[in-house]
Amino acid sequence: MAWHMPAETAPHDRTWMAFPAEGPTLGESAAEREEGYDTWTSVAHAVADFEPVTMIVDPAEISRARRMLSRSIDIVEAPVDEFWMRDSGPTFVVDVERPDVLGAVDWIFNGWGAPAWAQWQKAAQHARIIAAAVGAELVSSTLVNEGGGIHVDGEGTVLLTETVQLDPRRNPYADRARVEAEMARTLGATTAVWLPRGLTRDYDDFGTNGHVDIVATIAAPGRLLLHDQQNPDHPDHAVSQELRAHLGQQTDAAGRPFEVIDLPAPPTLRDGEGFVDWSYVNHLVTNDGVVACGFGDEQADATARAILSDAYPGRRVVTVDARPLFDRGGGIHCITQQQPSLGASA
Repeated sequence: MAWHMPAETAPHDRTWMAFPAEGPTLGESAAEREEGYDTWTSVAHAVADFEPVTMIVDPAEISRARRMLSRSIDIVEAPVDEFWMRDSGPTFVVDVERPDVLGAVDWIFNGWGAPAWAQWQKAAQHARIIAAAVGAELVSSTLVNEGGGIHVDGEGTVLLTETVQLDPRRNPYADRARVEAEMARTLGATTAVWLPRGLTRDYDDFGTNGHVDIVATIAAPGRLLLHDQQNPDHPDHAVSQELRAHLGQQTDAAGRPFEVIDLPAPPTLRDGEGFVDWSYVNHLVTNDGVVACGFGDEQADATARAILSDAYPGRRVVTVDARPLFDRGGGIHCITQQQPSLGASA
């Protein structure tokens, strides 16, 4: 077996999501819950314009899901508590030696380090449920990890964050060598590029402790998109500068230095909870498209769409209001997980 994770830009068979279920993530009030349902549904419909979508739905939410979701979206009934599919679901891989075999990496999911508030025991089963549903070969891992904690270029490079994979709440006995060996075994990654940290808000109690998919992504081999907080009054201004300097010193699996493209943050600095982590980096690349986060600022959203259009030539970029997602701890990339087509290249 030679497992390989294709780049997100490679062809997809479908995107997987999970429909919201009642609990701390969805919200306490009826209005908050309705906002959550509406936003997950809006993202699903935006993705479905480009490729098939399959939604994991808790039995208690089946009637609501059937009422809200287009008939084009397939439903798989299974227990749901957390519904951030990027993190609880499988990371799909292909076998270089067996081109007709799809693999599904089953990371251990413990709710981003088993915080007291998280409900994750049902979501921890999603990778196995989905693998069985699509007939994928399960690739079991003993590493606590989430799909939002990695990005690959499809050519052997993986982006990681020291405060995620080496988080003692996740992997108390791991070191870089052990993590990198597991990335090589499961993803075919030969070169790990470690970020020292993530965005400031991501270290709050409801954060992930530094997921890479909110701060940096590989748009193409050798080319990075980096969150750029331009306002010095925001603590992520210094973070952006630190990461830009750090990534400018790194090379990918082919030995290329990275071209770092800034993706400016929207101008809003704070919400009711503190400094925001609103980021256009947290987008999903689909077949022929990009589903991007929007933040209610047409000028900033348009600027981001233009940069994403240049970064992903030939793809149509659409925007979905992601503020309700970020209020709950993530973005569009966090709630989606692509299933590559067999034979998908980098």
